[in-house]
Amino acid sequence: MTVAPERESKPVPEGHVRLTIDGVEIDAPKGELLIRTAERMGITIPRFCDHPLLDPAGACRQCLVEVEMNGRAMPKPQASCTITVADGMVVKTQRSSAVADKAQQGMMELLLINHPLDCPICDKGGECPLQNQALKHGRAESRFHDTKRTFAKPVPISAQVLLDRERCVLCQRCTRFSKQIAGDPFIELLERGAVQQIGIAEQQPFQSYFSGNTIQICPVGALTSAAYRFRSRPFDLVSTPGVCEHCSSGCATRTDWRRGKVMRRLAGEDPEVNEEWTCDKGRFAFRYATATDRFTRPQVRENGALRPASWTEALRTAADGLIAARDEHGVGVLPGGRLTVEDAYAYSKFARIALRTNDIDARARAHSDEELAFLESTVVGMGPGSGAVTYADLEAAPAVLCVAFEPEEESPIVFLRLRKAARKGSTKVFHLGQWNSPGVEKTTRIMGGGGPIDAGALLPCPPGGEAAALAALPSEVDELLRADGAVLAVGERAAQIPGLYSEIVRTAARTGAGIAWIPRRAGERGAVEAGALPNLLPGGRSVTDLNSCVELAREWGQPSLPGIPGRDTTGILTAAARGELSGLLVGGVDPDDLPDPELAAQALARAGFVVSLELRPSGVTEHADVVLPIAPSVEKSGSYLNWEGRRREFAVTIEGSGALPDCRVLDTLAVEMDADLFTQTPAASRAELDRLGISDRPRAAPPEEPVRPVSPPGPGRALLATWRLLLDDGSLQDGEPNLAGTRRRPVAMLSPGTARRLGLGPRQQVEVRGDRGAISLEAEVTEMPDDVVWLPSESGPSKVNRALGVGHGAAVALAPAATFPAGGDSVAGHGINGANGHTGNGHTGQAPAGPDAEGSRS
Repeated sequence: MTVAPERESKPVPEGHVRLTIDGVEIDAPKGELLIRTAERMGITIPRFCDHPLLDPAGACRQCLVEVEMNGRAMPKPQASCTITVADGMVVKTQRSSAVADKAQQGMMELLLINHPLDCPICDKGGECPLQNQALKHGRAESRFHDTKRTFAKPVPISAQVLLDRERCVLCQRCTRFSKQIAGDPFIELLERGAVQQIGIAEQQPFQSYFSGNTIQICPVGALTSAAYRFRSRPFDLVSTPGVCEHCSSGCATRTDWRRGKVMRRLAGEDPEVNEEWTCDKGRFAFRYATATDRFTRPQVRENGALRPASWTEALRTAADGLIAARDEHGVGVLPGGRLTVEDAYAYSKFARIALRTNDIDARARAHSDEELAFLESTVVGMGPGSGAVTYADLEAAPAVLCVAFEPEEESPIVFLRLRKAARKGSTKVFHLGQWNSPGVEKTTRIMGGGGPIDAGALLPCPPGGEAAALAALPSEVDELLRADGAVLAVGERAAQIPGLYSEIVRTAARTGAGIAWIPRRAGERGAVEAGALPNLLPGGRSVTDLNSCVELAREWGQPSLPGIPGRDTTGILTAAARGELSGLLVGGVDPDDLPDPELAAQALARAGFVVSLELRPSGVTEHADVVLPIAPSVEKSGSYLNWEGRRREFAVTIEGSGALPDCRVLDTLAVEMDADLFTQTPAASRAELDRLGISDRPRAAPPEEPVRPVSPPGPGRALLATWRLLLDDGSLQDGEPNLAGTRRRPVAMLSPGTARRLGLGPRQQVEVRGDRGAISLEAEVTEMPDDVVWLPSESGPSKVNRALGVGHGAAVALAPAATFPAGGDSVAGHGINGANGHTGNGHTGQAPAGPDAEGSRS
């Protein structure tokens, strides 16, 4: 008799263990949760509290399985979401074990004892894990015949999140997300035993920029959106993947719509970018596209007023006016920072071919020539795989230094990655700035189970002194930046600080740290690549490079292209105000976003002919001779480049609206001017830009501006620090009163020494006066350099550009103002982290009414 040899088992890979699940042997990494190993095998174990991006809790006990170790079964079924794999472990799930199946059915029965029969009206109905798992893993009949526990509902825990306590299964997903991911521990488990419930602390509303994520990850419909509640059912909706249009993070989204109208927006899943999260601005701010004042037909000015016109008439009028202005003194182009790459390319090509000018600048914000040199030498042409810093690099970096950059306000997903890295203990996060803002606090001081953990620090410096502070970093920080993988994250505010971009480049060269340029708007990075700048042609080709101009002219079928760098945004507006430019072509730009709104108003009034491509009325359309309506992002296709340089492509969500993308409008307008752009569709525009590719010529030299010392502000004055908050008076947030209800209250931040010098008392206002006017806000004291005042740039009464006429780093006058009446409601509120109008602990009272979105800012 021949005996077959036993099959030799493969050796266990290093760092792995071997176990058996439902009779199948598998190798798993040491420390992996059992539920994750089962998932990789295609075995679905029911769960409610488990989430791959949250720490294990073992709260719902729905994922019970039978476990054997060393041939001995554990006395009770174990929660597979908390137990890690071990060598020799034998696991039986509900698929192979009657014990595990019975335990899961028992847990489901307990969870359903007090759960209300709200399914016909619950927003979660149709996409509810509790429904699905009750059908698959629950008992057919309930043995509970007593009265269910009930609570008053819904409870508004913020202006946009409503809580139905009787639906809650206490999975703690919401509380863990708030504490671990967002760092906003305002929502918590209250009470004990049978009356345990989710709630908020007294006078502490659930004020978070990321609260909408708790709605999405809630498995039972206990947390719902005030804006979406009772609006629709999942099976009524069509879901389309998309990309957020608000900031340069590049978040993947899912847009749910019906009958040509967006009903809600959710976070999409993209592990390389936003993982499974998005900020509340990206989630809730989408109703601007259906505002009642939206332009749906072209407008032509006649007898001083705009009137509807046909496309034929409007395009002919615009073409005639632009040709006349071009041939007189020229036309300046201001596309704005909200464009897709395809639309930005069309503006760039239109300026060079139809208008024969390099007077184009997409930077509708503070800017500088030094920034142009930085973008040309360091940013353009970079992306994942070509040396650019990525989200993964931020998470793996030993140290990140944020310079002129407030991540939570300007790029929320970057903030979440920085906090995640700091919380793991692998990254030190430093901020070169003025005060411990909430975002700074949450990335440098992590609250853990054993108390706070210092994960970095604020490096305080006066506004305008960031370059000097960067050149003289503490030795500890400088040493950390020399470690492999360290990152310098710089924001667009650096353009207001002479010498800072140059010092960023010098510091990177000295330490070896990577540079991440993180602008605020979604279209800023793509505009650089598309050549919507006065010194750059598409693909990073320099305007002053004769060979590049000749090459591009040949590709475009032109005899030549203008070879002299054009004016920047301020130069264009100054020239128009002086009569040195005869016309303006303006995209989605609001004058209040510009560093000098008064100059913008003068330029628009003085320009002989103004064409506006716009969605809704604005300060530009008030002066426009022709208004050409364009499509919002949900009604067109295209792509953004996020701050990494990663292409974020999206398709049309709402079809058949008749709205045209900017590239199509410009292509048709160019035809009326006897020029051909060949950008009839975003696909055509993108294909041509891809064909041009990135220039292979040597990069331009980086800027070499010297570091300038900051001058003392003088008696009775202070240096102004300012940046925009995530939720402010931006026009893309219009029509969202619930979102507006969670804005941070605008206050003026001062040091204790500055407050004493001014003689400011509690709740007293301070008046900040600039070159053109003054802003009065309630003062709040915090640790920051003396003789410095911080104001939000565009929130409530704090309109820094328009009211003061100065920017970050400028000297302003300070003086006490009137005190608020006791108990009165003031626009300034009670501080950046104070209450926002909610009362009680979330268990009583009516839903607060959020203030209407103000203004028309982009």
